[in-house]
Amino acid sequence: MLILSISSVSFVFLIGIGLYIRAAPLFEEHSLFSLFRGSDWAPSKNQFGFYPFIMGTLWVTVIAIVVALPLCLLTAIYLTEYAKSGIRKVMLPLMNILAGIPPVIYGVWGIFFVVPIVREYVAPRFMEYSSGYTVLTGGAVLAVMIFPILVSIVSEVLRTIPKELKDASLSLGATKWETIRKVVVKRALPGIVAATVLAVSRAFGETIAVLMVCGNVPIAPASVFDGGYPLPALIANNFGEMMSIPLYDSALMFAALLLFVIIFLFNLISRIILNRIEHKYSS
Repeated sequence: MLILSISSVSFVFLIGIGLYIRAAPLFEEHSLFSLFRGSDWAPSKNQFGFYPFIMGTLWVTVIAIVVALPLCLLTAIYLTEYAKSGIRKVMLPLMNILAGIPPVIYGVWGIFFVVPIVREYVAPRFMEYSSGYTVLTGGAVLAVMIFPILVSIVSEVLRTIPKELKDASLSLGATKWETIRKVVVKRALPGIVAATVLAVSRAFGETIAVLMVCGNVPIAPASVFDGGYPLPALIANNFGEMMSIPLYDSALMFAALLLFVIIFLFNLISRIILNRIEHKYSS
């Protein structure tokens, strides 16, 4: 069992090593600093700047979490603390259906519903014109996609809070909302952080839906109404094309390696933070 467990974990490192080997030719002609800081993407001219793609990925992911996390937390609190059993029996299966919808359907929905709203109603309040294909649109679509996983996990975490803790808080004169804020949510904080980590990991790697609504403009976004080009979209759009261009294949493999490292480091840092939170509340 130990050998099988080590073999399973080793796949993470094998993937990283494989991506590095395929991306290695790029490092012979370009430094990491130039790859990270460069803004020009012209493979035919041997220019590979990944800064716009990194920023596009971060913009879309941050917007998705900022939109989804408060809504999901309030929804989970309602389902576990306020909703009647009949409402829970209806809403939870709908969440599962939402989680099972293919990403391309979310992309089509974003094109026909979210893009016009951003273009005609939201963006004109802040600027003269926007096509609607922006990082805000990508973040909104991504927020809907990670909504089911966040609500499901946070709801399960909230259900694990002992009823005795809530009863003790209520018996001391706290209202139900005060009990939820100061007892339930604080006790469930490690689980909420873990759920957020899973959702962010999903958001980092989402491809098709984001590709369809972000505009795919290889320029670093300066605002939420600018188009973006996340790393997964770059790989999906270009892999298999123009492979005759020198270093093009290595550049795309470096994009995959970069995405892999970002997710790995994010999960590692989140695990450290989560351990500190658990230690704080256990002590």
